[in-house]
Amino acid sequence: MLMRRLKPALRWMILGGTLIFLAQAVKNHWREVATLRLDPAGWLFLAIALGITLLAHVWTGWVWGWILRALAQPVSGSWSTLVYLKTNIAKYLPGNVWHFYGRVMAAKAAEVPVAIAVVSVVMEALLMAIAALVVALAGSRCGAPQVIGLVFGLAAVHPRLLNPMLKRLARSKGKSLKAMEPSDREAQKTQMPVTLTRYPLRPLLGELGFLLLRGAGFLVAVRALSPVNLGDVPQLLSGFSLAWMLGLVIPGAPGGIGVFEATALALLEPLLPTAVLLGAIALYRLVSTLAEAIGAGVAGLLLREAA
Repeated sequence: MLMRRLKPALRWMILGGTLIFLAQAVKNHWREVATLRLDPAGWLFLAIALGITLLAHVWTGWVWGWILRALAQPVSGSWSTLVYLKTNIAKYLPGNVWHFYGRVMAAKAAEVPVAIAVVSVVMEALLMAIAALVVALAGSRCGAPQVIGLVFGLAAVHPRLLNPMLKRLARSKGKSLKAMEPSDREAQKTQMPVTLTRYPLRPLLGELGFLLLRGAGFLVAVRALSPVNLGDVPQLLSGFSLAWMLGLVIPGAPGGIGVFEATALALLEPLLPTAVLLGAIALYRLVSTLAEAIGAGVAGLLLREAA
């Protein structure tokens, strides 16, 4: 009860802290940021970053279909991709659960049991976070802590560890979504536990591909403003992945706004000039949101035509 009351205050504290941090960085470097310009090659790189980021969202929608099929639901990849793209933009709405709600309702309409639909969206987010951690650790300087972290990250998705985690998170997310009717709750009692019977290697590899595509989009956005040293690419990918993961898991602004930007700035500042990094982070947020909006618009049209 106490944590439920403190949760909204915690979210506002995180959002406020990250915005103050970003505002201070912009205040200290606004003159350098103001001198940044995109030349024709820079606009081309930005367009490429948009294409890569849109491809990443298309790909992860397909991976969500893999997750549903791993849970014995015979959905098509085209359906899961279109539903994913249409609902993904809703993560920017207050509450940060409406994209999950949309997917659960679409899955329910496709005769996927609600319990399994909830587990699928929770599993997708969990695999994304683990994939981001793997990329972050793999791109950092290799040492015993990194190796141990990688081992724990990969072990965390073993069914013996993942199934109990999914059950707890699905119950919590199901309450947040408020998507279950009484009859659905009764059905859930008979259907649960929803469990994986084998290691989810293909979905995990799929989410690793998603993170690498997102990271590539970020690197190309950086290249739109400044050349990138090839030797810095692993660390840039590592910092980006960690910042993206924290934006996903930390309760704050919808869509990770603020958390991702502040973390990326703190982690990557040693690798890039602060003004370039600020500009690249802002451009990438614009590219990412635009890619999600384009994906939602196209998917909505295609789903309407198919109806």
